Parts: sequence; structure tokens; C-alpha cells
Amino acid sequence: MPRRDDDPDFVESIARGFDVLKAFDQARPVMSLSEVATATGLARPTARRILRTMESLGYVRSATGSFQLTPRVLELGVTYVQSLGLWDVARPHLEDLVATTHESSSVAQLDGSDIVYVARVAVPKLIALAVHIGTRFPAAPTSLGKVLLAGLEPDELEAVLAEPSRSGVVPRWTPERTELDAVLREVRAQGWAITDEQLASGIRSVAAPLRDGSGRVVAAVNVTVHAAETPVTTLREEYLPLLLATASKISADFALRDALPHSVAAVGRA
Repeated sequence: MPRRDDDPDFVESIARGFDVLKAFDQARPVMSLSEVATATGLARPTARRILRTMESLGYVRSATGSFQLTPRVLELGVTYVQSLGLWDVARPHLEDLVATTHESSSVAQLDGSDIVYVARVAVPKLIALAVHIGTRFPAAPTSLGKVLLAGLEPDELEAVLAEPSRSGVVPRWTPERTELDAVLREVRAQGWAITDEQLASGIRSVAAPLRDGSGRVVAAVNVTVHAAETPVTTLREEYLPLLLATASKISADFALRDALPHSVAAVGRA
């Protein structure tokens, strides 16, 4: 596999290690050495060395010639979420919101032109796309993404939209730039966003921004419903007011947490 970056400080071996970890997914939870090599485009000896290294570190286990990830991989994502403090702050409010609406609620942040879920309280429902912490979707066709894109400065928005999605998901709605700009202007004006089956059939959601003490949008929170069960009017008239109240509470708590001295904040989480 050729180098993918001309930066002299780029460490190709680390990048290949992440390629191996990301090769495992729901469709391929267990793979042979040959399958890992094929999935990553690595030579078999290279793939083998990486797998053995990951096994020594506890991120991969092997049995009968096959490899699979271990729960330790979760540490890589959990460390990020914990470092933000968003989960600790958002969880009780998300739980209250879900208890009232009986619908799933999530928090996401931007990563390039995608959203990535960093907190979630779910109810068991069959929807077109499975969602868990770490799930990545294109931002524009999601309510969370619209809110996050609308919160960017013009130069930041240009840079974000210039990046290709890494989600692997093909949305139902792929707007031209003028159409997206019009949608984002509306989101900025009203302070929330609704998406009606633009990401995938059967999925509707409404989202609101989460802000830090300076008023900067740092994340977004949503309520997701099944389109066959919940009309847009219910989403807008019943769930939106509850969501906006929840977003206000999370933002206030997040701003308060940031205002506290680090030592005091740490004691409060102990």
C-alpha cells in the first residue's frame, strides 16, 4: 500500500494499524488473516504483524486461525467522550427526555462533513439504520448535522463541506449547495432543524444546538422517530418544545462545568 500522506511526520504504520481495526464491523466481526489483508489492502506479512501487535496490546484476540476485536477497543472512543464531559452532563437530561417522549435521543458532533454520535439513550425500535456511539453519517441530510453546519462560521463551513464523507452511507437527499445554504439559513433563524426521511426511509428527527459558555455550538441533540408511527406535526408541536428545553438545560450545565476549576469539576464527577 503506497503512502497516503506526504507529511514527513506521518507515521504509516500507525495508520495501517487503524485500518486493521476499522476493517472489523458488524458484517465482519471475525476474519482470517487473508480476509484482513484483503479488506485493508495490506500484504499478508504486514497484516499479520499488525494483528499480532494488536493482540499483544489487548485490542485483538485470535482463535483457530481467525481474529476478532476485544472490548478494549471501546477505550479508544470512550476516552474521547469522557474527555469532553458531554456524556456525564447530557445523560440525565437525555434520560428524562426519553422517558417523556418514549423516543430515542442522541448527541453528535461534527467530524469533517460527517456527524459522529457521542452520547445516546435509545428505545428499542426497528429503523433503517442502526445507531450507536461512534456511528457516522453525512451531516447535511440529518437534523443533527444541519444544526452543527448552521453553527459554523462561513470559512469553517467551506472547509467542512470540502471534505468527503467517510460514513459509507448514501443518503436519500444530496442537496446542491444553494439548496443547502437556504436550509442552513432557516436553521440559524429558527434555532432548530427537522429532517424528514432525508437520510434514510422511515427516519424522522428534530435537533437543537448545544452551546458552551461563550455561546459557541459544540454539539447537537435530537429526538428520532419512526416515520410510520410519528407524523412531522407531532415531532414539531410536541417533541420540539421538550427538546429545546432539554438542550437549554444541557447547555447550561455544560457551561457551568466549564466555568468550574478543573479540580472542583473532577471532584464533582467522582
